[in-house]
Amino acid sequence: MVSAMSLLGVDWGTTNRRAYLLDGQGACVRQLEDERGMLAERGRFAWSLAALRSAIGAGADLPVVLSGMVGSAQGWQEVPYLADSVSLDELPHHLVPVREMAGCFIVPGYARRGAVSDVMRGEETQMLGARALGHGDGWFLLPGTHSKWVRVQDGRMVHWSTYMTGELYAMLARDGTLSALLQNADPEDDADFDAGLALAEKGLPLSHALFTVRAAVVSGAMEARRGRGQVSGLLIGAEFAAARAMNGAPKSVAIIASSGLAPRYLRAAAHFGIAASTLDPHKTYCAAMARFATEGAAHV
Repeated sequence: MVSAMSLLGVDWGTTNRRAYLLDGQGACVRQLEDERGMLAERGRFAWSLAALRSAIGAGADLPVVLSGMVGSAQGWQEVPYLADSVSLDELPHHLVPVREMAGCFIVPGYARRGAVSDVMRGEETQMLGARALGHGDGWFLLPGTHSKWVRVQDGRMVHWSTYMTGELYAMLARDGTLSALLQNADPEDDADFDAGLALAEKGLPLSHALFTVRAAVVSGAMEARRGRGQVSGLLIGAEFAAARAMNGAPKSVAIIASSGLAPRYLRAAAHFGIAASTLDPHKTYCAAMARFATEGAAHV
């Protein structure tokens, strides 16, 4: 049973893992990040969590709440998605106990089923944290491997769209005709990034727009060193172009992002005329964990 708002929260993703040790007041007193993600620890999750407890100084009897891909079919224990009709405030009531370990719970993700389906695992915890910090209805943006735009209304995620921005950039950089441009060691230039945003604004099909960057380089119309920034701007800009075309398009957005990603997304928001603010993902995560500590265990 969770008592005195003290627990270990673990954001367990596909390749990385972040752990947060909360004190009796719900404040993070210790934080640890490593590369022991779901893929690395498959088949030995219990052992890995025990090692993590020791490394961060969490006692064996301290309750644990896990979020992210650890609850997927490829994770420790598959946890069914919640329907999008379930409000964020209800999320702490739906923690799922880990069968192998007492006092350990997994946060379920959300699914929207229909003509256009979408899912999330992990972002729902950040969204609950934003709500716990006093952020109400409106649009939220969570950049990353799978960037998500989420609209909250009356405490419920009434819409979200996922963009494979980070994954697509990594794939293009690893292999294919754009890889040489994206592996260029020169730093991205703001002007090149802005050119990519402007290209995204034209509304060309993304696969065609990406090829035009390569064509500009091989035809001699643009220096190769400029390609990296333009592709980055194009991929991020595609998110904003799509968001601006939605019904109920966002006039403002709260961006839950690391210091590495936030500046680019803030720049893109300004380009597309969307007012933007930022939220610290570590603070939102810990705020969600505090909610789970006080509300979650009583309903499991």
